[in-house]
Amino acid sequence: QVQLVESGGGLVEAGASLRLSCAASGRSFGSYAMGWFRKAPGKEREFVGAIDWSGRHTYYADSATGRFTISRDNAKNTVTLQMNVLKPEDTAVYYCAAHGGAGDYDLETSYVSWGQGTQVIVSS
Repeated sequence: QVQLVESGGGLVEAGASLRLSCAASGRSFGSYAMGWFRKAPGKEREFVGAIDWSGRHTYYADSATGRFTISRDNAKNTVTLQMNVLKPEDTAVYYCAAHGGAGDYDLETSYVSWGQGTQVIVSS
């Protein structure tokens, strides 16, 4: 299974932007659709968005649509989550994950590999 490492989290004020990066190991990275999830304290892990294997198609949760953008560079084994106009409710640990090839993009059970997460804190 592909190994994933997130980076780029931090503490920012509401309205700011952050770019999260997910570095993948393995030559098969380009075969995986990739997802981003987040988990806030006391809440279930929730879907943020996903990108297909080619990078031509993206999918977003309602909370992310219009503010977040997912992209990938298969040559560099990297997937990125650009987050703009951050809100306090975006505070969470953000995870990237590799899709297993079947199942809905917005379900955790569809993914076979997960990164360790990176913390995002958005202050009011």
